[in-house]
Amino acid sequence: MQAPIPILRSFDEASAKSFYVDFLGFSLDWEHRFEPNTPLYMQLSQTACVLHLSEHFGDAAPGVHLRIKVDDVITFCASLNAKKYRHARPGYQVMDWGTTDMTINDPFGNRLTFYTET
Repeated sequence: MQAPIPILRSFDEASAKSFYVDFLGFSLDWEHRFEPNTPLYMQLSQTACVLHLSEHFGDAAPGVHLRIKVDDVITFCASLNAKKYRHARPGYQVMDWGTTDMTINDPFGNRLTFYTET
């Protein structure tokens, strides 16, 4: 068995690509539409992290919360803030349970917590 691939709800292709590709640094692996002017379904990845984003009604509900382990969340946080992304200036927090966490909301109401075990 392998790690699951979460499906996150999205509502706008341009906003999704701006946030996940331009800001977070994910690669766009592929896109699918059944025909022109229909909802977009796409796969994004960054190293071993794979996400699916779907504009299809019923595929997923906005408001999901994912925890994504990264090698160095403090450096990742600094690199994101250096981009001066219009919609997010994340910070990080050392948690009592032994991780350093950085939580960012995507444009669709989903929360991504990137963390490093300390």
